[in-house]
Amino acid sequence: MKTLALVLLLLLLCLTTTAQDWPEFRGPSGQGISDEHGLPLVWSETNHVKWKTPIPGRGWSSPAVLGDRIWLTTATDDGKSLRAICVDRNTGGITQNVEVFRIKSLGPMSPKNSLASPTPVLEGDRVYLHFGAHGTACISQTGEVIWKTRLDYDNGQHGPGGSPVIYDNLLIVSCDGNDIQYVVALDKTTGKVKWKKTRQGYQAYTTPLVVKLAEGDQVISPGAFRAISYEPRTGKELWQVRYGEGFSNVPRPVYGNGLVYICTGFQEPTLLAVKVDGHGDVTNKKMIAWSLKRGAPLTPSPLLVGEELYVITDNGIATCLDAGTGREYWKARVGGNHSASPIYADGRIYFLSEEGESVVIAPGKELKVLAKNELNGETLASMGVSGGSIFVRSLTHLYRLCN
Repeated sequence: MKTLALVLLLLLLCLTTTAQDWPEFRGPSGQGISDEHGLPLVWSETNHVKWKTPIPGRGWSSPAVLGDRIWLTTATDDGKSLRAICVDRNTGGITQNVEVFRIKSLGPMSPKNSLASPTPVLEGDRVYLHFGAHGTACISQTGEVIWKTRLDYDNGQHGPGGSPVIYDNLLIVSCDGNDIQYVVALDKTTGKVKWKKTRQGYQAYTTPLVVKLAEGDQVISPGAFRAISYEPRTGKELWQVRYGEGFSNVPRPVYGNGLVYICTGFQEPTLLAVKVDGHGDVTNKKMIAWSLKRGAPLTPSPLLVGEELYVITDNGIATCLDAGTGREYWKARVGGNHSASPIYADGRIYFLSEEGESVVIAPGKELKVLAKNELNGETLASMGVSGGSIFVRSLTHLYRLCN
């Protein structure tokens, strides 16, 4: 009996540790990396689709997954009803459809954007939602509204963009509008402001990245004309790097090997590899290890896999670089237009185009295409990965792809 009990315990431990959640934009690390295995390599509308669920309204938030619950946001009633939707991972059925905010004025909007583009953040029994200047909220997994607040800024000329991030008891959001720009940390239990740091600039749509370091954690938030690193508990500015004319930034940074990789946005798109151990203004202090001006993305985030950095431009040109030096290993057109950020899972890199086409490659210093796949409809949201499955949101549906 003791042997049987031990075997059952080991099986239970395996079951609880094999499925990795995808609780925020770009997954558990915020950098598009998953430890999942057994993912599909090929798929189509009739191949390796476990289920395909219609999602009402319009939204480009990525699927966030915690256990058997998948959360998305959407906007219905011509965009006036901002909602949170929960889908059961096993059946594909919608279990929650909660109106979080109702708005009167939609404001300006890019034709490629939506009123429900920021991705939810999931933690325990809480779902944290951000609809830009239209509202920020916390609800329970059962749909009960815990708190709501509206942050004072506008959404810029393109609508809401960046997603929130959790650090300890804080929910941190970058709020860069046309009128005012700041980064704010809310008490995640009440929604009250714990710290708020204004900055000079212009509109931006980025998601901050928390970097955990032995000498002290940082939250790095790119904005127009500069990126700033803050001490996450207090909001104290640690360092900043300036980059001239860059604004309307979208990509989330990635970190590794002592460097944070930052995309500077429109006007003069550049990718900077910046050392994170500086203080003050590090622009002219040899803290920029290298930069890439040709092939820097405007919308998709970079992907760091080991010693290689992968980027894809909005018009589908992918580049593999040495992460330490910026040396180019290869560059190739993979096709399509790209808004979704690439992911790495099961030893493969997945690119997803706006046209529903995906290209799967092997990581490495030479390009090796493993598969090309296609789903119906537009796909601007980034993929999610959990429990041996890939979750893809199209304009009208959520797909669960698995072997």
